[in-house]
Amino acid sequence: MRDFRDAKAMAQTLREAFKQKSVSLTHSESLELTAKILGFHDWNVLSARIQAEPDRTPIRIEANVPAIPLPAGADLPLVPLRDIVLFPHMVVPIYAGRAKTMRALECAMAADRRIFAVTQRRADDDDPTQEALYAVGVVASVIDLITLADTNIRIIVKCAERATLTRVVDGEILAAKVAPFAESSGDAALGETLVRTVLQRFRAYLNVDLDAPPYSRLPHIREPGMLADAIATLIPIEIGQRQELLETGNATERIVKILALMKDDRRAA
Repeated sequence: MRDFRDAKAMAQTLREAFKQKSVSLTHSESLELTAKILGFHDWNVLSARIQAEPDRTPIRIEANVPAIPLPAGADLPLVPLRDIVLFPHMVVPIYAGRAKTMRALECAMAADRRIFAVTQRRADDDDPTQEALYAVGVVASVIDLITLADTNIRIIVKCAERATLTRVVDGEILAAKVAPFAESSGDAALGETLVRTVLQRFRAYLNVDLDAPPYSRLPHIREPGMLADAIATLIPIEIGQRQELLETGNATERIVKILALMKDDRRAA
């Protein structure tokens, strides 16, 4: 039985059902409608809940995955993301239904299971070009791949490091040429000082107990940049704001931006 963690697959099913009845529904509209159906204020709130919720699905890897070669000049299979920004150290479920994306995942599973995941500038773009993708994404490893009853693929990925998209290699699969992303600690002393302040603001902003899952891990994160990344996945902010945080390589600047995003007048409903 599906629950809120299957919201993206539910939104896709809803969109296709409306399409069969000649009713046009954008990807974003289907997500918002699904959030309402599941009892959430909007998609931002539901998305934050999904990312915060630990996944309970047993690991099942598809057997006999076809070997699709990586195109010449590419480093990794590319998976474009419609409505989520991934950060290092995340373990998160995502859904795939587009043919090129599924072939890219087949390529990854036949090799070392690594992909380059990067967010689209417009969620309703079904065939994004390089210009339609943000320039910074993450290198991630697929740790779970399940084919769903509606033929979509559900994967769970473990995100490693940021990387810069230098070139999209479009062929039988979508692939990426990537380069290292420059990161720095910035003002380390200031960053360490802000860690406690950010945790206090986060607790008040969402009115949560930091001793209870899934928030109980946060007080144990001492590295400012890592804490900023973890909180970025939990607060209900816009996709563009999350992407800006991903593209902020200076850890101190990133945690300062997180603090600014958690102002009282922007608290989630």
